[in-house]
Amino acid sequence: MRVKSSLCLLAVVLVADLARAEVRLEGEVEYGLFESPQVELEAGQRMLRTGQQPIQRTLAIPARLGNKFGLRYRLVGKREGDTPLTLLYLTPGVVTTDGVRHDKFEVVQALVPDAAQDVMAFEFTEPEELVPGQWRFLVFQGDRKLAEQAFEVR
Repeated sequence: MRVKSSLCLLAVVLVADLARAEVRLEGEVEYGLFESPQVELEAGQRMLRTGQQPIQRTLAIPARLGNKFGLRYRLVGKREGDTPLTLLYLTPGVVTTDGVRHDKFEVVQALVPDAAQDVMAFEFTEPEELVPGQWRFLVFQGDRKLAEQAFEVR
């Protein structure tokens, strides 16, 4: 009987440790248009910038080359080797130059335990990406949704 009780106690401790180690969102999620100098970019050009640039809080995103929009958030409980994040970008239908329609883009991103903040963003770099309509950004770890935000590209 003692062995059974000890095993039950060990299982409870292990489950409690797993619950504490779970990656979770902490604090406010910043969302909107990442601010940058007003520069006319050509297709394929990008402006080098950091993830620390200010975010203009808005859900309305102008369809313009060089515009970068998305989320900045803080995750706690991250550990090296944990299940990576899946960043899911649902689009109104981006048709690339090869004629293929993309209703979603998916990026798998390893967890960086020392990163103070995480960013999920999309930057318009090609004319075919300038598709008006609803764009939804979702952040998952495994099958757990950590964050979600919808934007209206105009």
